[in-house]
Amino acid sequence: MFNIKTVKKDFPIFTHHPDLVYLDSAATSLKPQSVIDKITEYYSHYSVNIHRGIYALSEKATQEYEETRKITAEFIGAKDQSEIIFTRNATESLNLIAYSLGYQLVSKNDEIVTTVIEHHSNFVPWQILASEKNAIFKVIDINDEGELKIKNEKGKMTLDHIITKKTKILTLTYISNVLGVINPIKEIVKAAKEINPSIVVIVDGTKAIPHIKINVYELGCDFFVFSAHKMLGPTGVGVLWGKIKHLNSMRPFNYGGGTIREVSIEKTVFKDVPDKFEAGTPHIAGVIAFKRAIEYLSHLGMENIAFHTKMLTSYTFTRLQEEFGENIRFFVSPQLSDISGIVSFVFKNFHPHDIAQIADEENIAIRAGHHCAMPLHTRLGITATVRASFYIYNDEEDVEKLIKGLKKAQKILG
Repeated sequence: MFNIKTVKKDFPIFTHHPDLVYLDSAATSLKPQSVIDKITEYYSHYSVNIHRGIYALSEKATQEYEETRKITAEFIGAKDQSEIIFTRNATESLNLIAYSLGYQLVSKNDEIVTTVIEHHSNFVPWQILASEKNAIFKVIDINDEGELKIKNEKGKMTLDHIITKKTKILTLTYISNVLGVINPIKEIVKAAKEINPSIVVIVDGTKAIPHIKINVYELGCDFFVFSAHKMLGPTGVGVLWGKIKHLNSMRPFNYGGGTIREVSIEKTVFKDVPDKFEAGTPHIAGVIAFKRAIEYLSHLGMENIAFHTKMLTSYTFTRLQEEFGENIRFFVSPQLSDISGIVSFVFKNFHPHDIAQIADEENIAIRAGHHCAMPLHTRLGITATVRASFYIYNDEEDVEKLIKGLKKAQKILG
């Protein structure tokens, strides 16, 4: 295991805000000094464009940029680094798939399947695609424990009620950003492809990749997306991994600089992947610095991170139940979300926004709202939740400070 006090020293935000209790890592993680230094290095030493110049500084920037692609591929078990497409974020990655693949693949009366627990970024693009193509939009519901309804009465996984030969796309999250529930992706993908071998399965891995060791080929999915900023990296950098057979068949999402092999009056010929999907000047500094985030996580060990998060999440559930009993309501069994670092709840008589505002007075940063998951909150019969989300720089002391802040809110609002 790693030492929390040592880890915390790597994050300069705590030097500037020593009393900060940061419990909003599901929104964005904090950044270690090594990531910040790498951004500064690019802007200070070789802040030139990539893939264009034949002079030394441009070649240096290009080498650093492409090295991140290689490291990212290795981190998620991709077979070929050209399968890694850099975008702005997971949202853009999902929209890229919807526009570049979905509009070619889906026709009238075809089916698109997603789940009720999705972030809007993995719900709205498919809802709109289905509407514009006159396709059928199906949404997998959850049970009272927060699990997807994908098992029969005997507890065996079955997707026969939702996946058919007409289902072109199944798109779902690995970990819910509200419930923290961890979906059995490998088993879901296997079951879906047994029903329909040609189905395309897309996984939103944004909340999973900071906590779980990922191997995309072991999962069996066709696409896997995530954002750098959720895993200690810079904002403005997303990753789209896709099987090369799909990427080769897809048209570019944006047209222009960097994607072009040849342009004439009569036609345009595009480059191969990944270049055809990376139009214009990207966030070069962010991509280059992202490798430092991956290296930092690899140094700590994903197994160690998962163990730490599991212990802290379980401790939080227990302590909140001990202190607030029936006055607090959770929406998922702790066992279903124990390595997600996410604990969402409501107090029976207090609005989540009031709770978060009072907590802020104690330097506790927690999230309140629908967390870009309105269909899920509607399904739960509420408008908002309080969400505390933990990561490698949090410990049990932060949980106790959270409880102190919640007690203060209870006293003020009571």
